[in-house]
Amino acid sequence: MTVTTEPVAVQAVKPYRLTPVDGTTPDPVLVEIVAGYLASVEMEVETSISRTSRSPMIRDAHDFRAGIHDRNLRKLTGRSYSALVHPVARDFPLDTMKPGDVYFHNDVYLSEGGIGHLPDLCVTVPVFATRPGETEPSVVAFVQAFGHHDDIGGCCPGSMPSGATTVYEEGLMVPPIKLWDQGVPNEAALRIMTRNSRMPDALAADLDAECSACLMGARRLTELFERYGCDTVEACFDAMMDATTETYRREILSKIPKGEYTWEDYAEHDGVDEPMLHRQRITLTKTGPEDEGGERLILDFNGTGPQAKGPINHCGDYADGNFLIKWLAPILRNLADSPERMAELDVNEGVVPLIEMKFPEKGTLITPIFPAPTNARTFVILRLLGVLAGVVAKAVDGNMPADQETIRYTGVYGEDFDGHSYLMREVLGGGSGGRHYADGEDTIHVVPDSRNLPTEFTESRFPFIVEKLGLAKDSGGAGRYRGGLGYEKHIRMLKDANFMSIADRSILSCWGVKGGKAGRPFSVVLDPGGPNEREFDALTDAEPIKAGEVVRIRTTGGGGWGDPLDRPIEEVVRDVLWGKVSAEGARADYGVVLTSSAGEPVADADATEALREQMRGSRGLDEPFFDRGPGYERLSGGAKFAEFDFIDR
Repeated sequence: MTVTTEPVAVQAVKPYRLTPVDGTTPDPVLVEIVAGYLASVEMEVETSISRTSRSPMIRDAHDFRAGIHDRNLRKLTGRSYSALVHPVARDFPLDTMKPGDVYFHNDVYLSEGGIGHLPDLCVTVPVFATRPGETEPSVVAFVQAFGHHDDIGGCCPGSMPSGATTVYEEGLMVPPIKLWDQGVPNEAALRIMTRNSRMPDALAADLDAECSACLMGARRLTELFERYGCDTVEACFDAMMDATTETYRREILSKIPKGEYTWEDYAEHDGVDEPMLHRQRITLTKTGPEDEGGERLILDFNGTGPQAKGPINHCGDYADGNFLIKWLAPILRNLADSPERMAELDVNEGVVPLIEMKFPEKGTLITPIFPAPTNARTFVILRLLGVLAGVVAKAVDGNMPADQETIRYTGVYGEDFDGHSYLMREVLGGGSGGRHYADGEDTIHVVPDSRNLPTEFTESRFPFIVEKLGLAKDSGGAGRYRGGLGYEKHIRMLKDANFMSIADRSILSCWGVKGGKAGRPFSVVLDPGGPNEREFDALTDAEPIKAGEVVRIRTTGGGGWGDPLDRPIEEVVRDVLWGKVSAEGARADYGVVLTSSAGEPVADADATEALREQMRGSRGLDEPFFDRGPGYERLSGGAKFAEFDFIDR
């Protein structure tokens, strides 16, 4: 028997129609009915998972997604991202699948780019219906769910070792397998997976919830096909994809001038090497209708830095970047005519024909070579969202949001008062970037519908007290439109434990744009203001905490948009009154001098005007279009801005 240790990428399945181009156009009303039905099934699957799963990460934090795909593997529903069916179809031909089959995988390198790290476990269920002229049902679609599970093995609790140098240290890798065979669970495979987990009961319950929910979703879709007929439903699928393609071409791509634009941003550390600038670069080319390939965006990642020793790599180049296209595409919605229109735009397979990806050779941060570690790949895929926002901002005179960093994992683990092992891990959000029409939002999360863990739940289950949970004052970047604020959370341990953190932006900040300033970075401090005060590294597995000690977590604020000296004085006073900006910050960042009247802040108009005039006069003549904050100078060797930070370079 030959064992392949180096996975080989397969040819991607291109987006293509299920019905002829010149086929009969389906009734537009029926198209809307089918689209609504798919959204309803997706929501029902997710609701079922959240109500029947067991782990806090899935049940409470809601760090999972469901998706519906057609038999050509196209993503039909409007979530910004989901995993791919490609690896399952690659290893299990559709004509070998049977009703009641459930497929499973979490292998990053064999997922065709759909899975980023091993804790993301993916369940896929084929949907069956009988096509015209056939006597037996065949595969017509897929229901899929993937989510971040508590533990899948590896060298530290939570399966996200910050110092991993190979994927083998990160947990159990499972290539696509048949987890259920015609309704019968593969108990041997389940036993292997739970045996490798530190949280076997939660893992088993979560997998059972996901399998059952996807099987239920498959039954719902079969009912749809049986009601309207396979050909009619598939014609509706094509109409949905065509509508998305045309809408993005007309309403989004038309806003980007034809030309070539380049920008880059950085992750700051990889858990192994000393902090440095791990470069991610995008050269954006907007083609015109006369181009041979048609009007589209070409995203060229050449210039991205080399593969990291530590676990921040992301396998983005598989399946022609199919996953990455749908991950990045939501950023483009910011070019919509209004926030309301932006919220209406779905991201499904219809965006794929409009975006072409060009990847560098193997061995970079987004083209890593097996078995490079990947558990903290969020540092790269989140940064790429910001790089795309930045390069588009250069093309559209800054009419894009400033930067945000709204995901990081923090948690504690140890033994509770009964001697049982526990792991409390949550994904705290941060502030989003200021926009050209409004401030950024406070404490949001990039994963739709995700949330922090309720204090009442965590205090009743784990040996600590949450002494404070609120907004981190002054964390949002200053601007005409201020960046959103991050969290400030204080945890007092009641029993000795260990603290873990998988976070970036602790040195570098979320950048501001068009005169806006960078937000404040992430930080974790033990015993703040006390005799044992010290700062934890943002990427750490096991920082000891003694019973009685307090840990203060402050998450990132979003970058600011526009000149902070143009922010109306009354808005700054309001921010101070609401506790979002300090009096010191109002003066230093916005040039607003405050006095007090009846115990409330009041602006001194004359002093404010004089201070703002002085601040404007002290500026240089050639200010960069992007502000990266003081951390960039530290890691760049003294440079205050990067080569591409000016609008005309």
